[in-house]
Amino acid sequence: MVFVGMVAFLGGLMLLLSWVGWRYFVAPTPVAEVPPVIKTECQAFRWERVGLVRLPSLFYWFVTLALLVGGVVVGGVFSLSEWIAPAPLAALEMSRQAHIQGALNPERLVPPPALPPSMFTSSEHPALETADRDWGKLNPRFTQSVLYVFARLQARGYEFALLEGYRSPERQEKLADLGKQVTNARAFQSKHQFGLAVDLAPVRDGRLFISERDPWAMEAYTALGDEAEKAGLTWGGRWWFKDYGHLEVAGSIAAIARAGQ
Repeated sequence: MVFVGMVAFLGGLMLLLSWVGWRYFVAPTPVAEVPPVIKTECQAFRWERVGLVRLPSLFYWFVTLALLVGGVVVGGVFSLSEWIAPAPLAALEMSRQAHIQGALNPERLVPPPALPPSMFTSSEHPALETADRDWGKLNPRFTQSVLYVFARLQARGYEFALLEGYRSPERQEKLADLGKQVTNARAFQSKHQFGLAVDLAPVRDGRLFISERDPWAMEAYTALGDEAEKAGLTWGGRWWFKDYGHLEVAGSIAAIARAGQ
């Protein structure tokens, strides 16, 4: 009904404009109404005054037809736009609102069940079997944001597991001693020490896929980055030192400390 109404309105408007154009620019004025000399002088004055040259009648009909067709097309596109695709920012706004509702909902999101310790002993991640995977040691608001990302990923067909959450200063120092290929941060230089960072990995068929060399795992990590950034989190896949499974709160540690987070 919206489409029909819009087309009818625009069609009527274009027909009215067409009649006005024909009446005042195309149709000849009866000689009896205005003496020929006065008519010629008035027409010459009118067109010279506006600095235009009067074009043949066919031009005006062409312009009128173009306006009519263009109006119908534009009206149809705008009328159907809600059915064809949402506004460019609508998807981002809906995602933002969903995140806010998920974070503020009294029914808090619950972490997934813990995976068997055996799944963390044969991985490439350094000292992963001794990593802390206790969701309770993370900042509660940050935890809800991560769990919201988990829910979004699950809807896209990807399941993720927590590799490491809170990290003690002592463990941070030990990992830093392993080299820059592991971490560049020393104790209290990582948001892991503040419960505001996590390391994640996709799970499929009961197996962790930590390495992005697997094509499917890289697809999952890309989806992780997409959903995390929509939720306002920082994704390690954007860093020069790629850490595709890393998520953390945006902002510097100093700013977070000042804000009391």
